[in-house]
Amino acid sequence: MILTSLPTELQLADWACGMSRSVLRQMIATVSRPGIISFAGGLPDPDLFPRAEFADAIARVLATDKFALQYRPPLPELKEQIVQLMAQRGVACTAEQIFLTTGAQQGLDVLARLLLNPGGQVLLEEAVYPGVQQVVAPMQPRILPVPTDLRSGMDVDAVEAHLWRGARPAFIYAISDAHNPLGVSISVQKRQQLVALARQYGVPIVEDDPYGFLHYEQASVPPMRALDEEWVFYLGSFSKIIAPALRLGWVVAPPALLPKLTVVKEAGDLESSALIQRAVSAYLAADHLPAHLRRLRQEYGRRRDVMLAAIARYFPAGSRWTVPMGGMFIWVELPAYMDTAVLLQTAVDQEQVAYIPGYAFAVPGHTVTNCLRLNFSHSTPDMIEEGIARLGRVFA
Repeated sequence: MILTSLPTELQLADWACGMSRSVLRQMIATVSRPGIISFAGGLPDPDLFPRAEFADAIARVLATDKFALQYRPPLPELKEQIVQLMAQRGVACTAEQIFLTTGAQQGLDVLARLLLNPGGQVLLEEAVYPGVQQVVAPMQPRILPVPTDLRSGMDVDAVEAHLWRGARPAFIYAISDAHNPLGVSISVQKRQQLVALARQYGVPIVEDDPYGFLHYEQASVPPMRALDEEWVFYLGSFSKIIAPALRLGWVVAPPALLPKLTVVKEAGDLESSALIQRAVSAYLAADHLPAHLRRLRQEYGRRRDVMLAAIARYFPAGSRWTVPMGGMFIWVELPAYMDTAVLLQTAVDQEQVAYIPGYAFAVPGHTVTNCLRLNFSHSTPDMIEEGIARLGRVFA
């Protein structure tokens, strides 16, 4: 008998050996200590959650629906209500195109598993939502980076250059409105160009739209899904417009793909919470959402304006920043010689104020050392004024 040596420690998958928690999540835990004015998280204000209305919705569901606590298939009534919500965003779709998920993050994960082969290509902006990098990491893809214009959004010419040279990414990841972390929205012309490229080269767009309902101007621009049903997969979420703890989102996709999406999702959680689906449906049926959205837009828009004015007043000469049309974030570029990662420790220790340095959002091979992301939705106007003044002292 031939004896072979046995491993002396647990063997992990290759991709998991280099895995670590996202820099963003690590930072938020560090800078959210009591007493800190934090502009670090991507959080809505809990004081604006519709607690009473949602409590009524859950109570009504539990009192009248015996299946609310059971394993159940996706709720048809909720799908129909999402169709109506999408119409408000300028998107025509049917209930057969709605795929319910446990948060938009799961929708992103399911689509990545459906579309991306191990070692394949993914097109991302140079500074982008870290959650998409975590989702694709197990496939160890090649990232195709493109820059972003802080006024008009993703550099579509750079996208076209990748495709013209022969790159065929599994998908193009795009945040059309109120980009996280950059705050910028893609211009109408660029949306049209990007969809045309998707059709021409047969490359799908995964359009992440968690902030599309949080617009602070008179009218919002329809997402790219309004321009194409075949090549644009749309991700929506109730996290930012009702509450993050609901963990309920949706994908708008071609009906023929929903069975495959279902198989991929079942491997992760079998199904999304029947109770939450029914409670959200009851909340929507009671017509609470329109007034709630008006309140969020008014309050968050006011906080955005306070932060923009304070940045202009307190930040050093040579700084520039985005003016978001919606969402929760402002992206700031300080003078090139400044390092926001180094300055963060001073900000927290000496001024008790926090932000997220730009490098937390950079794709591999790219640096944004003089940049930072600021969240305006979670803090009151007075806290914003005081916190930005403190940051001004740090940066000075």
